[in-house]
Amino acid sequence: MNRRDTVLALLALGAAPLAAEAQQQGKVWRIGYLSLGSRQAELETGRTPAFLQGMKELGYVEGKHFVFESRFADGNQERLSALAGELVQLAANVIVTAGVAAGHAAQRTTGTIPIVVAITPDPVRDGFAMSLAKPGSNITGLSSGVPELIQKHVELLTSAVPRITRIAVLLHPANSGSPPLLLALQVAAQRSGRQVLPVAASSPEEIERGFASMIRNSAEAVIVLPDGVFLQQRQQITGLALKHRLPSSYVTPAYVEVGGLLSYAAHQNETFRRAATYVDKILKGAKPGELPFELPTRFQLVINLKTAKALGITVPQSVLLRATEVIQ
Repeated sequence: MNRRDTVLALLALGAAPLAAEAQQQGKVWRIGYLSLGSRQAELETGRTPAFLQGMKELGYVEGKHFVFESRFADGNQERLSALAGELVQLAANVIVTAGVAAGHAAQRTTGTIPIVVAITPDPVRDGFAMSLAKPGSNITGLSSGVPELIQKHVELLTSAVPRITRIAVLLHPANSGSPPLLLALQVAAQRSGRQVLPVAASSPEEIERGFASMIRNSAEAVIVLPDGVFLQQRQQITGLALKHRLPSSYVTPAYVEVGGLLSYAAHQNETFRRAATYVDKILKGAKPGELPFELPTRFQLVINLKTAKALGITVPQSVLLRATEVIQ
């Protein structure tokens, strides 16, 4: 058999993919990470470490197999596009985004570099995918499933504190995910005979004024919608809720760890760890538009009994039994 026949035989036996894989073995990948929040907030909430742990579990060693280029907007949404541009200029092989705003910034900046949206309430409605099963562009990732879960917050708050009749909802006016979540809360509140008071804020000063508005309008509790600015200001928010004696509910335990009453949502750190599996598949040649968005399978209800005591609340045993974690 001559050399040409040997090559054709090897191709027929599937040796080409193996050769291509061998060529990649010495490659150091460049993974971009973009977040609306701060570096410190991402570390404290465990989201960035969870992603890096996921990469480690898949056999990737930072510095040897990949370089991690992270960019943080420190709560300033206007910075996101420039930061996404930096990652594109660095020729990132994949860009991982934390949240809707960061995802949109990356989406506007590149239509060719694969993007893994590590957390988004509704990928289709948020404009990242044509469908969950087949996104169809350079974007894939994981859904937090918030639209389906957010109504639970009304149930949990009113089960923990039955006297509640008027619930404030803190939302960021520029967050495209807020309107449908607010509508879902209004439907749930109306079903249980409660009222919802929307309060918009986009800065620490507006958050302060927003809580003053809640008190003026006789709010008896507050639900905080997901947003990178709010996550960064979580100590301010939980402090104001406690100061004004408002039982509070959130979509991540990071708030409860610093004084919020309760949180209920998909397990976010698990979601960020799972984002690494998408990066792995893409680095191995998968097209993001053909990778289905993943729905959450693990959920967390975290309750802070210290905060309950400070508010003079006795959380019913029926609610405590549902908790995955109780902070004593």
